[in-house]
Amino acid sequence: METDTIAAISTPMGEGAIAIVRLSGDEAVPIADKIFKSPANKKLKDQPSHTIHYGHLIDPETGKIVEEVMVSVMKAPKTFTREDVVEINCHGGIVSVNRVLNLVLKNGARLAEPGEFTKRAFLNGRIDLSQAEAVMDLIRAKTDRAMNIALSQMDGKLSRLIKELRQALIETLAHVEVNIDYPEYDDVEEMTVPMLLEKCTWVRDEIKKLLRTSSQGKILREGLSTVILGRPNVGKSSLLNTLVHENKAIVTDIAGTTRDIIEEYVNIRGVPLRLVDTAGIRETEDIVERIGVERSRQVLKEADLILLVLNGSEPLTKEDENLFETIKDMNFIVVINKMDLPQKIDLEKVKELANGRRIVATSLLKEEGVDELEEAIAELFFEGQIESDDLTYVSNARHISILEQALKAIEDAIESAKAGVPVDIIQIDVTRTWELLGEIIGDTVHESLIDQLFSQFCLGK
Repeated sequence: METDTIAAISTPMGEGAIAIVRLSGDEAVPIADKIFKSPANKKLKDQPSHTIHYGHLIDPETGKIVEEVMVSVMKAPKTFTREDVVEINCHGGIVSVNRVLNLVLKNGARLAEPGEFTKRAFLNGRIDLSQAEAVMDLIRAKTDRAMNIALSQMDGKLSRLIKELRQALIETLAHVEVNIDYPEYDDVEEMTVPMLLEKCTWVRDEIKKLLRTSSQGKILREGLSTVILGRPNVGKSSLLNTLVHENKAIVTDIAGTTRDIIEEYVNIRGVPLRLVDTAGIRETEDIVERIGVERSRQVLKEADLILLVLNGSEPLTKEDENLFETIKDMNFIVVINKMDLPQKIDLEKVKELANGRRIVATSLLKEEGVDELEEAIAELFFEGQIESDDLTYVSNARHISILEQALKAIEDAIESAKAGVPVDIIQIDVTRTWELLGEIIGDTVHESLIDQLFSQFCLGK
């Protein structure tokens, strides 16, 4: 199946100016030639690569015009898949683009599986596995910073570092093997324990450096799950609306207005936040509100950050103190709202309950204090380091998991070396590290994992 000519719609479904049907494979150009007719009767197979041609698609069975199109011809190997690629640009619209796709499939192409174009680019050696995964990260990026990380990974920044680490390890392993297999050769330098330690320590330090940025990279890729928490009517929905710059949640003076959780993505200083406005947590007889409160308690367990909203114009209540107790071991920022009203809240008590966490005073009605809150969120997770363009960010959960395993393996090798274990035994852990790093770029990965990864891609990519 991996040599069939595949086709799929590569643009989002729905109405638009243009839609694209992409073909890739040995028969891409001949199939296009069967259904394409230009005003000058030119054959696409005779045209130079990377050219675009105007004409009509004709159904060979009926001779009827199906669509007015522009057809791009890109010949192997200088294409995304390293196969012949044809892209048919037609009018945007569900009926139009489906008619084009059906005509292509009827004349010899097979419908592509999700991510199969990118999978072919990987299998044909154009990109490695980490670059392929970055394609999906680029599509899903929610901020400029997340997009820059994906672009950097697509460009091979992470791949180059991983290959450099693997090269150092394979050279070390080869040196050990030569010493074991040819001990009589005097002109071969002996691989001593100090030499092995030096190589392994360098690899360990580089893996640690990657893992240090992984929490930031993962946040930039997936977003911070941020829960807005507080008693009813303290300003939680107002905070959501302020950060989103849109009236997404109903705001009234009536306690218990929010009956369910409301989710929105928002960009805070380049950090994607998945904001969750919860129902006010309190004891209630209202069955609908009670369900909302239970859902609020559930999303709390999955949150990366809590924004605890207090009403500055009221004294602290037992409910407020209970909320502090609930989140005491989590990342949270205290937001004291309604600072435009006479203040009755005990700030000293709030500081005591916050236990060193950041406290931000706001008046959401007047949109005061919002900049300080955004700064506090960015500082809490990135401590100013996010601006560095020199760092290689690891944002993919699969990569992070593999790096953690590789770190454990190389640390085992280092401990064994320090304990005086023979070099030929130490090489088992070094080999394991080399293999694990290979899984990131796809050199030592199982076929089933490759299929699983590409099945998560959108159809047509």
